[in-house]
Amino acid sequence: MTQMDAARAGIITVQIRQVAEDEGRSPEFVLDGVAQGRIAIPANVRHVDLGLHACGVGAGLKTKVNVNLGISGDIQNAPQEWEKVAVAEKYGADAIMDLSNSGKTRPFRQQLIAKTPLMVGTVPMYDAIGYLDKPLVKLTGDDILRVIKAHAEDGVDFMTIHAGFNRRVLDTFLETKRLTNIVSRGGSLIFGLMMTTGCENPFYERFDDILEILHEYDVTISLGDAMRGGCTYDATDASEVAELVELGKLTKRAWDAGVQVVVEGPGHMALDEVAANMKLEKRLCHDAPFYVLGPLVTDIGVGYDHITAAIGGATAAMSGADWLCYVTPAEHLKLPDVNDVREGLIATKIAAHAGDIAKGIPGARDIDNRMSDARRRVNWDDMFACALDPERAKEILALAPPEEDGTCTMCGKMCAARTVNRIMEGLTVDLGDDLPGADLAEDDEAPSGAVVTEAEE
Repeated sequence: MTQMDAARAGIITVQIRQVAEDEGRSPEFVLDGVAQGRIAIPANVRHVDLGLHACGVGAGLKTKVNVNLGISGDIQNAPQEWEKVAVAEKYGADAIMDLSNSGKTRPFRQQLIAKTPLMVGTVPMYDAIGYLDKPLVKLTGDDILRVIKAHAEDGVDFMTIHAGFNRRVLDTFLETKRLTNIVSRGGSLIFGLMMTTGCENPFYERFDDILEILHEYDVTISLGDAMRGGCTYDATDASEVAELVELGKLTKRAWDAGVQVVVEGPGHMALDEVAANMKLEKRLCHDAPFYVLGPLVTDIGVGYDHITAAIGGATAAMSGADWLCYVTPAEHLKLPDVNDVREGLIATKIAAHAGDIAKGIPGARDIDNRMSDARRRVNWDDMFACALDPERAKEILALAPPEEDGTCTMCGKMCAARTVNRIMEGLTVDLGDDLPGADLAEDDEAPSGAVVTEAEE
């Protein structure tokens, strides 16, 4: 019985209750969302046994954040990937996608699932070639099922399955063309397979068999967006919309099989198009949870794409996106290092939280209000306790310690909060001796802006 099966039967599972507690919602609210498909709780039964902390994704819940990591062909450094796992857990990621694509990836995946309480996702297409030791053009539908079964047995909570990129979508892509063609790694592999062999996408062709495996282990299917726009010019074009139509059909088929669904989205997209794209997905995919990469709202932010994506991510979350995949400063350049992961994760968490405030998620403003109260009191410890990255905040303050407690070197004793606090406490405020030039000779003019006391007059 999957979480969806249980919810439809009116059963409040341990995981539904956990999500309700974490979100400040009633168990009945979460149960109804799961039953209707508006909420997904990716929780493979194997990972549950190993200590998964259940997490909900969808309508009325906090926007979730995913971190990508994994071993590549150029940098096969497993210890560095474990450092990234530690950073993801420390700074509040909700999920980790293992995108390892080189060599025998199974041991790393198994260890990751055994060690982390976060949701774990994979893209089986990445692993198929290395796992099976077969060239791309030799892969069959049975091969694909073998890889998906192995990932499910290992305890993967959600899998990106590029099943919507079928021959109909391929024809649309070839006919309408694009500026950047296909930028999805999984999508490009399936494109190569279809174009070389003339066959149908095996993920689409064997979709019902895939659902049987996912249902057995309660793996959430993350319907991959092979046709997401890889530049703002290609956003929400004919190819992307054609695939989205197919994803909507597949969503209903998965739900009919009792399998939970998340739909993946863009990509790159101009800022004024983001809200409409979110609404289009929700419409075509029946309000299934929407999982987006960015979107990146300009194509020239290279080196700063975590900021580019955070701008789009906040707008997406505000407009209905339920899950943001982080983007790091290394996007389009290299495999992210540990510091890139930290920077990308914090930027994406800012975007997710900003979106939650805008769409009125219950309790979203509470920590902001606590931060504001701490700033009014100029209480650094309480401010750090509210910060998304308290260590970074402490590092910056320590770079230029103020001479006066309760201030910083930006304003010093002219700190607005300090001044108002002292006045409201009935204390004297006299800044004349603190200003530049306060020791001028008597016949010199006081500097502009200085406070001249009655005694000096």
